[in-house]
Amino acid sequence: MIKILWIDDEIEYFKSHILFLNKKGYEVETCNSGPEAINIIKKNSHDVILIDQNMPGLSGTESIKLINKEYSSIPIIMITQSSEDDTIEDAIGLKVKDYLIKPLNPNQILLSLTKIFRNKEIMSNKTISNYQNSFQDINDKINFCDTIEEWMEVYKVLSYWELELSEVDEKEVYEILFSQKKQANKLYADFIEKNYEKLLSNKEFTSSINLFKNRVIPEISSNSPILFVLIDNLRYDQWKIIEPLVSEGYNVELDILYSSILPTTTQYARNSIFSGLSPINIKKIHPNYWVSELDIDGKNKFENELLNEQFSRLGKKIKYKYHKILNPKDGESFYNRLVNEKENDLTVLVYNFVDIISHAKKDVKFIKELASSDKAYRDITKSWYKNSKLHEIIKKAKELKFKIIITSDHGTINVDKAALVSGDKEISNNLRYKTSKQIHSIKKEVINLDEPKKYLLPSNHLSSCYIFAKENVFFVYSNNYNNYANMFKNTYQHGGVSLEEMLVPFIVMNAK
Repeated sequence: MIKILWIDDEIEYFKSHILFLNKKGYEVETCNSGPEAINIIKKNSHDVILIDQNMPGLSGTESIKLINKEYSSIPIIMITQSSEDDTIEDAIGLKVKDYLIKPLNPNQILLSLTKIFRNKEIMSNKTISNYQNSFQDINDKINFCDTIEEWMEVYKVLSYWELELSEVDEKEVYEILFSQKKQANKLYADFIEKNYEKLLSNKEFTSSINLFKNRVIPEISSNSPILFVLIDNLRYDQWKIIEPLVSEGYNVELDILYSSILPTTTQYARNSIFSGLSPINIKKIHPNYWVSELDIDGKNKFENELLNEQFSRLGKKIKYKYHKILNPKDGESFYNRLVNEKENDLTVLVYNFVDIISHAKKDVKFIKELASSDKAYRDITKSWYKNSKLHEIIKKAKELKFKIIITSDHGTINVDKAALVSGDKEISNNLRYKTSKQIHSIKKEVINLDEPKKYLLPSNHLSSCYIFAKENVFFVYSNNYNNYANMFKNTYQHGGVSLEEMLVPFIVMNAK
């Protein structure tokens, strides 16, 4: 039973209201002043406080200040005869949960109590009901998808429900959604295996290779400078969880998905974004900018040079600057000189953070505990962004009237099934794809690619091949299999074929 403490110097006038609340299952204790209330609260616990603003001696607001010093966790509803702005502002400033204006109807109190104590329950029930009503429609969409656009819509729908149901304390319902998502990834991998080569040949298919040509360059105009922010490894659900913070003061003009190429890694996808070329053509046209799989050097050291070559090849005279943020010092430096970037048509900002979570192999146990689920992974992203320099940069960019483009190079997926793989000594070390002279694996768990040029990928040897993990699979060698299988299970990896890795957010925002 919810216990109410009602503080009013004229409490006797509300006997009928108290009886009404008793009948509705609430227990009401009363007193006539703030100091008296403090003594009662010390002796007995209460779930909520009703307090009148206009009392002799200590007013309601003064009494609330005293109560908040020691009992700030108890929700308070203020009752007042005044609807003046000052009174309401005082109440809001004291973090009261609600305020009611006299003459008081008992149903007003009931609604306020319902809002405080049953709102979450009501919302949860409504969310579950809405998902149940949508379940079969989602299933039908998953089972009958036959275009990349339909798959993008399915992924958006699944992401929407994942965010909605993550706020509901019903594990069984969330598991049902997870099974739908798993089925979607299974069928999506089948779709990619059958259609990826054809998609790459379609100029209307926006991928890493033509993202700048199809989506970024058309946004460039003389009206406002563009700040293009590429957040490494940002998934669509992570974008949606930070969207309210990012878009504050902006109008979101475009919220779409585009497709990362395979493998869904920085070396391939991001280099293709900045070059406007497929990996096979980057190696052919710019061999000095292509880094071998087995080279220990960074795989994306020449993004600025590749972007410059792309603009030149397209015949675009675009005044731009490229920046990469690897640490807080870099972020602070960029923030301080952001005003100078207004002189450019385009400012490119590559921001690394999200990728760190999945790359932190040395601290894999700590990362697994920190990001133990997709919800936890999103929460980390939100907490990071809220306190990051990027948040300040984007707020400042609004003041400077920048148009903002936010995107990523690929996403990531939580892996939970170890798959045995073996091959030549010179085999790549990514957990979601492998390339070598020869590779052995269980066929149903991978997409096999014996002719890399079909996927516009370079061959590192005369007889190179690739495999890409489907669904939630990750690759482990037979040597020390159990140790590595346990180490990387339930970690976030990328490089393979999944909705989360391949379908990437592309957002355009204009300052209000």
